[in-house]
Amino acid sequence: MASRLSFFLWSSAPDDELITLASQGKLKNPAVLEQQVRRMLADSKSEAMALNFAAQWLHLQNLKDVQPDAFLFPNFDRNLVESMRRETELLFMNIMREDHNVLDLLTANYTFVDELLATEYGIPNISGSRFRRVEIHDLNRFGLLGQASILTLTSISNRTSPVARGKWVMEVLLGTPPPPPLPNVPALKENGDSAKVLSVRERLEQHRENPVCAACHQMMDPIGFSLENFDAIGAWRTKDSGFPVDASGKMFDGTKLDGPVSLRQAILNHSDAFLGTFSQNLLAYGLGRVVDYRDMPVVRSINRDAAIDGNRFSTFVLSIVRSAPFQMRRADESESSAAEEVRH
Repeated sequence: MASRLSFFLWSSAPDDELITLASQGKLKNPAVLEQQVRRMLADSKSEAMALNFAAQWLHLQNLKDVQPDAFLFPNFDRNLVESMRRETELLFMNIMREDHNVLDLLTANYTFVDELLATEYGIPNISGSRFRRVEIHDLNRFGLLGQASILTLTSISNRTSPVARGKWVMEVLLGTPPPPPLPNVPALKENGDSAKVLSVRERLEQHRENPVCAACHQMMDPIGFSLENFDAIGAWRTKDSGFPVDASGKMFDGTKLDGPVSLRQAILNHSDAFLGTFSQNLLAYGLGRVVDYRDMPVVRSINRDAAIDGNRFSTFVLSIVRSAPFQMRRADESESSAAEEVRH
């Protein structure tokens, strides 16, 4: 139990206090267990949780593979991409340390920037490599949907990808991944393939004329279009290939979208799906395994506990730590161990 707690919250071995309590059998006491969880979350070593879990859940590890076109984005370099990632990590860490409502990941009106990111966002009077907290006055930049890390990893080298952005929202934030693409689906035509220059929206509209492509794209693309005012590295823009950006779209439930603000509100309208996806991913991280249908009652229990307590970060963690999957081995693992003992 001490090891599970420590690797969950610190990504390292338990300290002397945990080992002592475990050897005395005191971690079975709910009050002691809660006190230890809160102590460990307040410890600087809990930064490992913010770094590792946020990277896995939000796909931040994919930032290492992005290579925006140097001609189109001359200001992009590896220092900027590291700043992008650090901004998201610091937002997640702040919500964890200050025990905020997890929905603040979508609605936070503040962020953390250094000079590189401040220049990218048009925030004045920031110099140097030190990150500092700043208030955001542009509603389009609130929360994860306005962060360059997310917008960059859901783009390709020379343009935005409403497909990837829509898929990311559905899969990562709402836990409703679209069907996998069918084999032999033709690639989206780039502007170099045609004599006429087209916006990304126009090219995708042509792409969806193929019935094979339309089935999936009609769900993803309209969501991704609402983020089209952000270019391939997350800077705000008003034109795409010389055409005014059209950020209109719709959610899969028919809700009309016209930009990042409306998309954020549409996701908040499905906050139960967002919180359930967060719980499921955090539980999988805590258990160190993929969760399946047998774990869904636990996920729902975590969400109920969190809702009573204002969806505070610590409540999700405590509910996971108190859960049977976290405190006990799976039945098939126990049976396997027992059979192994019999064989020997």
